[in-house]
Amino acid sequence: MTLKDEIRAGHRARRRALSDSQLEEAGQGIARHGMAWAAALPGGASKTFAVYLGVGREPRTMPLMEALHDAGHRVLLPVCEDDRQLSWVEWTPRTVFHRSRFAPIDEPDGERLDSSAVAGADGIFLPATAVDGSGSRIGQGGGYYDRLLAWLDAAGQRPPAVAVVYAEEVLPAGTIPAEPFDRPVAGVLTPDGEIRFAGS
Repeated sequence: MTLKDEIRAGHRARRRALSDSQLEEAGQGIARHGMAWAAALPGGASKTFAVYLGVGREPRTMPLMEALHDAGHRVLLPVCEDDRQLSWVEWTPRTVFHRSRFAPIDEPDGERLDSSAVAGADGIFLPATAVDGSGSRIGQGGGYYDRLLAWLDAAGQRPPAVAVVYAEEVLPAGTIPAEPFDRPVAGVLTPDGEIRFAGS
């Protein structure tokens, strides 16, 4: 087991111990601070955001999705495809979900868009199980988002992005080993607020 695997497993165990009320409170905090982050980004009153649906004991993002939609923003959710690629579906409160064929997540039904939809977005909310102060991120282990970020970086089109984690999952800089395929993030969003890393 690698150090990343150990960190991921430890944080997943801690997440499993969270109560439903703690999850609900965390979701409300994510929504509140996520809306503040979204409002501070340049652009008009109606923006586009790539989000993800937090499932299980992940930080709940449905309150954030609902708040973004209610504010007039466009919300895109991922769909896992072959070869660890992502497509995107526009979400509304009427969207129906199904279980993914490739990952333990719920995915939206609807017209699938390619990653150019995210390249044109105003911001990205990324899933993670831990992030350290140098921006190194541990995802769920599938590599989908590292591939997406690599593609956006190569095209010079990465929108502002924050990783969504619990406050205890923000680690000191240098804790997470950086590998060649990893793509660092400039900051994180927790139920307690936004944290920007030095140099971002």
